[in-house]
Amino acid sequence: MAYRVEQECPQCGAPVELEETDRLIQCPYCLVKSFIFTPDHFRFVLPRKAERERTIYAPYLRFKGAVFFCVDQTIGYRVVDINHAGSSFNGLPVSLGMRPQALKMRYLSPTEESILLKVEMKPSDILKRAANLSSGSGPGQVFHRVFIGEALSVIYLPLFLKGNRLFDGVLDRPLTELSHGGEEIDAATRLSSRWGLTFIPTLCPGCGWNLDGERDSVVLFCANCESAWKASKGKFIRMDFGTDSSKDPDAVYMPFWKMAGRVQGLEIESFADYVRITNQPVTAGESRRDKAMYFWVPAFKIRPKLFLNLARHFTLAQLEANPKPIVPAKHRHPVTLPLSEAEQAVKITLAGSAMNKKELFPRLPGIRFEPGRSRLIYLPFRETVHDLIQEKTNAAINKNALAFGRSL
Repeated sequence: MAYRVEQECPQCGAPVELEETDRLIQCPYCLVKSFIFTPDHFRFVLPRKAERERTIYAPYLRFKGAVFFCVDQTIGYRVVDINHAGSSFNGLPVSLGMRPQALKMRYLSPTEESILLKVEMKPSDILKRAANLSSGSGPGQVFHRVFIGEALSVIYLPLFLKGNRLFDGVLDRPLTELSHGGEEIDAATRLSSRWGLTFIPTLCPGCGWNLDGERDSVVLFCANCESAWKASKGKFIRMDFGTDSSKDPDAVYMPFWKMAGRVQGLEIESFADYVRITNQPVTAGESRRDKAMYFWVPAFKIRPKLFLNLARHFTLAQLEANPKPIVPAKHRHPVTLPLSEAEQAVKITLAGSAMNKKELFPRLPGIRFEPGRSRLIYLPFRETVHDLIQEKTNAAINKNALAFGRSL
């Protein structure tokens, strides 16, 4: 279940309700669209039960995403959603429990007058906790672990002082008694830092036309000049993309990242190298023996098992697509997995492709992927009652699993 967030329209100030996965916001009153961007991670605030003169905010680190791990000769995966107190201040609850799901949060503004406790917990610490929750923390050597499609955020719990007693601002209940009152709070207050949200107008930098996308899209498209854009450093950057043609007017187009690069530690430079190292029961064929190797990874979130199967299937297929820089006019699935996340999936794709895992898995710690040129490719799928079937490879994607992936 996605968390709900309330936000004021940056144009007219009207209230807009979002889900935490939303990046594209459209005001229902002035109809202006904006893309929400932050350079690191999002910060949210739980609502206070009542207004207080002096509100103190305690940080909680929250992780949500898919964990993949290679243990002994098997690959495991799990979707993890946890939050944990990011401050060591005495008396704070260890976790926020179900409150972020039950209450509407809002984005924290760095300009508002409030007291923020220091975030002492590092992002690596919450990742360790997420890893421990996966079954990969049991017996057996873990050769590789990776987080894909993860969302790391900070949720602030409002607190207030009444005398020397510290109260939970959501439940209006006492948490602990402070021997020195406000002095202890001041000592735990974080130093000021420069951060915040940027609302980027969704106008094409190339031609000034309106950019198009869905609420959870990380890549927006311009149908006027046939271009694709991603947000970086508070502005839109053009991306290389293409669409494979289809004779089916009702085809559904699914996005994939096609990535070139060098796999250090295995020296995979061609498709023949990939077939040989992963010990595939096929031959590369003379026509593809010396061709460059490309890794194909879904550019959308889906259940971990299906994500790995799709990456393995399309990487082995090495499609001979001839994509054109044309935005699909309809039935276009949004890009919800950024390129940086797809690059992290290369090693787990290799591991999933290996027929002799006993030989390859011990080499995984020494393998590193050096990305080269990458391109976003839309592939056509034929729609059936329950599945989407890729026209060239016959790979199937369950529509219910695809819908569930929008909430990951």
